[in-house]
Amino acid sequence: MPTSTLIAPQLGHTHKGPYRAGPLRGFTPKVREPLNPVNGWSLLDLIAVFLGALFMAWPAFYNGLPLMYPDILDYVPAGRRVAEALFRHRMSSFYGLHSLIYSVGIYPLHWETTVWPVIALQCLLTSFVLFLVVRSLVPQKTTSRFLVLMLLLSLFSSLSWFASFATPDILGPVLYLCIYLLVFARETISRIERYILYLISWWAIASSFTHLQVVICLCFLLASLAIFHSNSLRKKLIPAAELAGIILLALGAQTAMDTFLYGRSLDNAPRYPFLTARLVGDGVGRQYLVSHCGETNWEICRYEDHLSGNAKDFLWKSSGVWMSAPRDSQERILRQNLPLAIAILRTYPIEQLEQFAGDFWIQLKSFDLDASERHLVIEHSIGKTLPRLQSPFLESRQAHDQLPRHFFSSIEYCVVIGSMLGIATLLPWLWRWRPTRLLGLGFVIISTLPLNALFTGELYMLENRFQGRVIWLVPLLAAMCAWNWQASRSAEAHSGERIRQFWPGR
Repeated sequence: MPTSTLIAPQLGHTHKGPYRAGPLRGFTPKVREPLNPVNGWSLLDLIAVFLGALFMAWPAFYNGLPLMYPDILDYVPAGRRVAEALFRHRMSSFYGLHSLIYSVGIYPLHWETTVWPVIALQCLLTSFVLFLVVRSLVPQKTTSRFLVLMLLLSLFSSLSWFASFATPDILGPVLYLCIYLLVFARETISRIERYILYLISWWAIASSFTHLQVVICLCFLLASLAIFHSNSLRKKLIPAAELAGIILLALGAQTAMDTFLYGRSLDNAPRYPFLTARLVGDGVGRQYLVSHCGETNWEICRYEDHLSGNAKDFLWKSSGVWMSAPRDSQERILRQNLPLAIAILRTYPIEQLEQFAGDFWIQLKSFDLDASERHLVIEHSIGKTLPRLQSPFLESRQAHDQLPRHFFSSIEYCVVIGSMLGIATLLPWLWRWRPTRLLGLGFVIISTLPLNALFTGELYMLENRFQGRVIWLVPLLAAMCAWNWQASRSAEAHSGERIRQFWPGR
């Protein structure tokens, strides 16, 4: 941290400059946040952001194609269907199973021909937001340190892998960093940058229901932090209110889209009974149905012989409940999704809570890259859904299972554990100096990790991909702590020199 941001020892007489007068005894250095005036972007800054995006895309370059996940088989063709409905009024009975806003948003980039522009856009957005984060915390040598950070995160964390997927997974952590910038580092960004962050946040929220759930909880946490703490933190209510407005705009856009595409009744929109699948797959729900199907009229009791297996088998296996049920039966299962969950929780509260706790812990610590590939599923279906991408995919390393995912998963585990130990070591320094922005970044990241594990692990299914897309925020926080600690040590050393100049013998 620059010495101009340090409130120096109170020396008993006035000294012109960044120091104030006062007694020396009991001196404890404190950090004043750097002003970080917004001076615009230089050509070097733009080059750094571009290079950061290139660093992140190395798995895609190595693979010969952006990394593919089965969800891409829904996102890409859905964009065409939605665009035809919006601009040509060619309505369809089915559009897609995932976010239609994300699907139509990336459609002008790929035209069902190539997904490289999608990866380019997402890497550039991620690099841009990360540059703003580094600039807010490291105002000196920002460009060089940003490039070092991007190189390290791209090589030793899951950042580059999820940035190379043509899915909205990377937009989740980008959204949470936008929240940090808008709430805790607002004075370090210009008005134009703030509007860009609003737009990125809106798109990220509208691109995934999980992002929406996490950001709503973050909004409540930020509001609580502002209300129950010092008066200075109450200023955070303004960006929290703006964040709530972005959430409402995203919800309104998604609702308007669904209403236009599916008519006044949204019951026709395709959905999955994730909660029922999780409860049955965990075993407690299956135990409840075996005991009560004879005395209740749950629709799922018609498929009592198909209840074995996990949540994925329930939803997507050809012999599972969902795939074998006709449309009218699926609709009844969806209507009973929440009532069935409440009935199971009332009957087996302790058992279900224990299961929830176990699932939460498994999801929280499962973030390797093994589940980031489903090349066999893609290979089986890509020819029918995306024929133009079939040949490039079959020639990629991913299709031949030649990506070094196990090696990089091992590296990432070591990096995450080392980052946590490093942050824990710096806790006494954080308590002493209490840098507001750094603590704000830590608050957002530390809140995000369990919230992401909670919503994905409990309401959807256990999968390494869900936690892997946010775990790289831990080494990011560790790097920011290390650089700020180093700056504070330099500031203390400089302060000591000033003391010896004014007070020889000290």
